[in-house]
Amino acid sequence: MTTVVHTRDLHKHYGSVHALDGLDLTVETGQIHGFLGPNGAGKSTAIRILLGLARSTSGEATVLGGHPWNDAVALHRRIASVPGDVSVWPNLSGGEAIDFLARLRGADTKATAFRDERARLLEAFGFDPRKKGRAYSKGNRQKVALIAAFAVPADLYILDEPTSGLDPLMEVVFQRELRRVRDAGATVLLSSHILSEVEQVCDRVSIIRAGRIVESGTLADLRHLTRTEVSYAVNGDAAPQAPAGIHDLAIIDGRARFTVDSDQIAGILPTLAAQNVQGLRVAPPSLEELFLRHYGDDIGDAQATPDPEHAMTRREARRAGQRS
Repeated sequence: MTTVVHTRDLHKHYGSVHALDGLDLTVETGQIHGFLGPNGAGKSTAIRILLGLARSTSGEATVLGGHPWNDAVALHRRIASVPGDVSVWPNLSGGEAIDFLARLRGADTKATAFRDERARLLEAFGFDPRKKGRAYSKGNRQKVALIAAFAVPADLYILDEPTSGLDPLMEVVFQRELRRVRDAGATVLLSSHILSEVEQVCDRVSIIRAGRIVESGTLADLRHLTRTEVSYAVNGDAAPQAPAGIHDLAIIDGRARFTVDSDQIAGILPTLAAQNVQGLRVAPPSLEELFLRHYGDDIGDAQATPDPEHAMTRREARRAGQRS
């Protein structure tokens, strides 16, 4: 399998702030790779470096075999990117903005193939291309960037919170388009705060904390790191016979509930079967549980604290850019 994105010991410093602190990230071809972490963890900084919008302080980064800073022009012909907060030209219509973004990536916007694909996406996303940019809501501004990204085939899609502002129906359309480009052979790096979305569409997941990857692998690989929840109906408040190796046994609303290490679940089922339990439910660990494994103690503080890079003044940002 070919590596599309690779970083090794990647650092990015803004003065005393270490936005990235030894990031090791690998994204293989033909995968949807989830990139998870709260505000301030370093996701957006990493994506800026991969897109050639910022220079790393030290370390290595390659994208599609090229250097994201030195080869930015050539690489952007093969990359489609969508930020989490899209701005559009106020005096251009949505359709004009889509066509302009497509031409920047080398598309022939008069070609039949492009016009057909553009029309399909306009209908799928329920988007009116005739309105001026100043009239669009946040969700519609996101649609401009998404339609422009999906209308032109790319080798790599780098999407940073792309569904921000979309309603649940449009999120389903977005997920369908992700699977379509993945099945066509493209690679997707998806940064998202919607854990259920990542769980539904991603082939692999990397969790970033304090500028470093703390977990990476397929969901099946990572689920053994969390516990499975088991519950079943009981009569009264009497404690049931507990299988060996379980944790956190409690009786809540007429059901016995406990957790068990996911790789030990098969061992407790015979014990439960011997008790003839009723209404048995086995809930596999979710991505949210895995995420909270690393952020459960401080996620509230992390969400309340602004991204250090975003918190800088414009003067500080200019100085940081000169230093990099």
